[in-house]
Amino acid sequence: MVAEIDHLDRKGNGQAAIWRENELGNKRKLKLVVPQTLPGETVQVTVEDPTLRWSKVMPEEILVANPDRIEAPCPHFELCGGCVWQHWSYDGQLKHKTDHVKKALESVGMNPELVQDTIGMDEHWHYRNKMEFTFSPEGNLGLHEQGNFRNIIPLETCLIAGRNMVDATMEVSEWVKEFGLPGYNKDTREGLLRHLMVRESFETGEIMLALFATEAPAGKLAAAAENLIERITKNYPNVKSLMWLVNTDLADRTQSEETFVLAGRDFIYDEMAGYRYRLWFDTFFQTNPVQAQKLVELALEMGKPQEDEKMIDLFCGVGTFSLPFAARVKELAGIEIVETSIESAKRNAVDNDLHNTTFLARDARKGIDEIHESWGLADMLLIDPPRSGAGGKVMRRIGRAQPKRIVYVSCNPDTFATDSAELLQFGYTLQSVQPVDLFPHTVHVELVALLTLDEN
Repeated sequence: MVAEIDHLDRKGNGQAAIWRENELGNKRKLKLVVPQTLPGETVQVTVEDPTLRWSKVMPEEILVANPDRIEAPCPHFELCGGCVWQHWSYDGQLKHKTDHVKKALESVGMNPELVQDTIGMDEHWHYRNKMEFTFSPEGNLGLHEQGNFRNIIPLETCLIAGRNMVDATMEVSEWVKEFGLPGYNKDTREGLLRHLMVRESFETGEIMLALFATEAPAGKLAAAAENLIERITKNYPNVKSLMWLVNTDLADRTQSEETFVLAGRDFIYDEMAGYRYRLWFDTFFQTNPVQAQKLVELALEMGKPQEDEKMIDLFCGVGTFSLPFAARVKELAGIEIVETSIESAKRNAVDNDLHNTTFLARDARKGIDEIHESWGLADMLLIDPPRSGAGGKVMRRIGRAQPKRIVYVSCNPDTFATDSAELLQFGYTLQSVQPVDLFPHTVHVELVALLTLDEN
């Protein structure tokens, strides 16, 4: 069967539609999801059950290739779900991401011409400063197979993780094999090792290795733990945090019921835009520090903070944007519902000698009301919500508060467009949108946008 790829879905897979005729002569549309294909390509596929309304199939042959198709450099690409666009030239990826942002604005009736070309990276490999790897029941360390969450692809390399992170990860993998330690089986809920989280600061060089297991490093595991400490401290002096975290919860996520610091401390130091941050294993921090720095610079350039102004940083996290803005305004209030992030933000402000900040662990709307009651209306607001967006209620609360300028930092162009459209009824105008590529070779794109309150 020949299929023509006309667009990509939100996961980056090619999609095609074929009309099929049954025995009665009736036509029905068959929608195909074809991974590892690009827009405009013609591919040969086989559909096992033509009676289906949709089917996911792999391309057997590329009959007509997209001119931006390239050879994927990673040996894991065809199976690994870590990055889906290694077969697309980087310029092609950037153009698609720009188009994605434009279409998001068009969908809500806003002007797509406000969108600038996506800012890419000069070096778009080895850009991530954090990775979470998973152990298979056999003890192999790797990433989940694309479309098959149960299967783990054994790790040989990772082209998007920092090089030092990959080296330290492979050391842990060899240690597991030497001691014959079993991985965790999600079906039987048996086994020892679940995940390995690796963090690295590209500025300070400090590395964190956090091993998540179902048992403490004691008893029969004590000798193995001692060996891990010895080989890591000897071979990787930049590892300033080596931890063993116990997690027996059924949920398949990196969390800790009990933490054992095997070597160093339970956090590492990182720096961005000249400010220092403490990062624990569960701290949210931008995973591409080079492009995150550009986000901060763009936010400052668009927002133009003034020393006599008060501002709110909504969904402030650990203060990634709060600190550089606080150094430029009279007062800054950060609002974030995650209490551990707020505690980190407070520590980070003190570490950087900033004393004009207030941080609240509150729901967004309640936090805005509380700040306004305590020190009046804000002149400016920065918002950096999760992928799901801020939502209509929060955006309408912001609109009623009437800050003069709103800087919106988004990791989801679709929710950004929906949120921004809510502000138009309150007299705001979208001035500019600058996409930034924080995740090369994936579908994701970030952006920084400015909305201003009409003066009349």
